[in-house]
Amino acid sequence: MKGRVEVIIGAQWGDEGKGRVVDSLGSRVDVFARYQGGSNAGHTVIVDGKKYVFHLLPSGMLYPGKLCVIGNGVVVDPEQLLAEIKDLQSKGMDRARLIVSGSAHVVMPYHKIIDKAQEAFRGKGKKIGTTGRGIGPAYVDKFSRCGIRIEDLFHPDVLRDKLEFNLEDKNRILTRLYNLEPLPFDEIHTQAMNWGKELAAYAGDVSRILYEALESGKTVLFEGAQGTLLDIDHGTYPYVTSSSPVAAGGCVGLGLGPNAVDRVIGVVKAYSTRVGEGPFPTEDSGELGNRLREKGGEYGATTGRPRRCGWLDMVGLKYAVRVNGMTSIALTKLDVLSGLDEISVCVAYDFEGGRLDHFTGNAGVLACATPVFERFEGWKDDIAACRNFDDLPSAAKDYVRYIEKETGVPVQLIGVGPGRDETIVRGL
Repeated sequence: MKGRVEVIIGAQWGDEGKGRVVDSLGSRVDVFARYQGGSNAGHTVIVDGKKYVFHLLPSGMLYPGKLCVIGNGVVVDPEQLLAEIKDLQSKGMDRARLIVSGSAHVVMPYHKIIDKAQEAFRGKGKKIGTTGRGIGPAYVDKFSRCGIRIEDLFHPDVLRDKLEFNLEDKNRILTRLYNLEPLPFDEIHTQAMNWGKELAAYAGDVSRILYEALESGKTVLFEGAQGTLLDIDHGTYPYVTSSSPVAAGGCVGLGLGPNAVDRVIGVVKAYSTRVGEGPFPTEDSGELGNRLREKGGEYGATTGRPRRCGWLDMVGLKYAVRVNGMTSIALTKLDVLSGLDEISVCVAYDFEGGRLDHFTGNAGVLACATPVFERFEGWKDDIAACRNFDDLPSAAKDYVRYIEKETGVPVQLIGVGPGRDETIVRGL
């Protein structure tokens, strides 16, 4: 192929700042492609002091003349997607062309209800921490081969047959298992038909469109949601998402072969955060955690939930490098660490009298593991105005070099503030 594919992945538990990294690189990208997840994800991009939060739209929607696609690996909530499109249109910011894969599955109203009912049924101590957006149940239907796809919304007879089958099954679950009211067919069918009318203009064959873009020499950016440690196969199961945020998920979720990928950029927050339930070895529930949360604005873009915060976990980061085949690191929110006398990094775990040097997705082990920290000198300077690596305080440069040395991957982009221009670029 004549073109180029770069993949942006989250290297931690999500919320690493992938949206701002995609936006920072956007001027040299022709096509932005979202490949998995759903409206449970949130990308926050700040342009000219204005904040834009996307849940389904690719971050490239703010760039004039670009092409943005939503792949078959995404589960699409039509109500959320249409609301995001209309919001951009009302602000005059719908600058890119959008195409949605006809093969992408639809999040239906019953998926959201079942999602919330299942989470409530789990009870205290067993909750997954789902956002309640219906993502998991939508993926369940996809793999049970009874899901409704975007293309089905354009064919009344196909939609009716699938919806009748699904509602019979879902209403049985809602009424008998969760003691809830059954859902009316006509209301949901009408709603789905209306979605189809509005989405018809955006539907297309994403796999073919991307292949042709690469053949014509275009640069394509695969954009993932969530993070590596939330991957359904490679994350801290069962406290994970329902799809594959890792780099290989981009090929499956967009319909291109792995030989198309030229570079994998792992987005790494300078510290660690996690939303929802699940093990988090470096979590700090005291003063440090609160400081990171407030200074870093660590509240979920989708739910507004406060994020759990702690030091950088190098064990997990090395794992993410291996699982994704990362070739570059984009380090975000380095500025949040400014003002600390000392910075810590987890380099191993103590577990049952022994030491673990390698990450494990076993949630039970991680929940009982104690982090082993290495300490580094902090820095007091405000680094928001730095635009070159040499402008950083020596302690900040040492911290970046340490990450490079331990991972074996160059740090080629450094976020020193929330704005689009508050970035140091080193060879990307």
